Amino acid sequence: MARPRVLLLATGGTISMQVDRERGGAVPRLSGREILESIPGVQEVAQVDVREFGRLPGPHVTIGRMWEMRAAVLAALDEGYDGVVVTHGTDTIEETAYLLDRSIASGHPVVITGAMRNSSELSWDGPANLMAAIEVAAAPEAGGRGTMVVMDDEIVQGAEVVKTHTEAAGTFRSPNWGPLGVTDKGRVLFYRESRRKPPLAPSAPATPVDLVKIVAGADSRLLEASLQSGAQGIVLEALGRGNVPPEVMPGMQRWADAGRPMVITSRSLRGRVLDTYAYPGGGHMLREMGAIFADHMTGQQARIELMLAIGVHGRDLGAIREVIEAGRYEH
Repeated sequence: MARPRVLLLATGGTISMQVDRERGGAVPRLSGREILESIPGVQEVAQVDVREFGRLPGPHVTIGRMWEMRAAVLAALDEGYDGVVVTHGTDTIEETAYLLDRSIASGHPVVITGAMRNSSELSWDGPANLMAAIEVAAAPEAGGRGTMVVMDDEIVQGAEVVKTHTEAAGTFRSPNWGPLGVTDKGRVLFYRESRRKPPLAPSAPATPVDLVKIVAGADSRLLEASLQSGAQGIVLEALGRGNVPPEVMPGMQRWADAGRPMVITSRSLRGRVLDTYAYPGGGHMLREMGAIFADHMTGQQARIELMLAIGVHGRDLGAIREVIEAGRYEH
């Protein structure tokens, strides 16, 4: 049988890094080809071609660069590749994974991977992670599952993945739903179905969209600064079930009066937001004010979702609400 054709799109990250002692730390240095050549037997799994996108640390990945990555992935799929693997900096993997999973409709798998240790460390995890990612991208069972993150032999849905630890292995999790499956000694095993909504594919994501974390004693200053500086939408990472201090509400009212979308998530790692509480600042009052509730999304996921939704629907708040709430709330 012919081996599957997989494209490796190398974008940088810790997987590409080595320690530069003169500069005092790790910096991107390895090409995608050099990382690939560190993996014995990889060409027995798939015919892997390499394209160099860049050598970017995770914090250097912007929304614009994510959209360029998307274009490169779509081009590869149009060329007939059976799957695409993207090496990426772990600091922003979850945002790129969300954007690709929500905006690419292809039935062919897109797999993102990286490393938590650089190649100067004895525990460099890059080669093993890349091998597992290529195995998933080449697996027929991965078709129709969208974008996935593969690290530490676990397969996580791109629209669910969260980085849960700054340094440890096993950091990439789906806190609410768990992994889709695993890789095990060369086998790709899926144990649950993918949860995916219809894709959102604007000509470009709308920017800027801001994310504000709500804390005890918060007020409206950051909301007002965001509105006055021209943000097209705002996500509030609210308390608990989706509540804010009363002093935040005047700023929210100004957003509502301006007709711009406000999305509510929770700063809690697990669980969904709901308009349970009716006290001043409670979720019920926020919903009556016009806030959109984002179910289980994290703040960073909801920000990407809102960028895509505004990109498709403009200032149509009803359509944006339908996309984000996805029928999971009563109107």
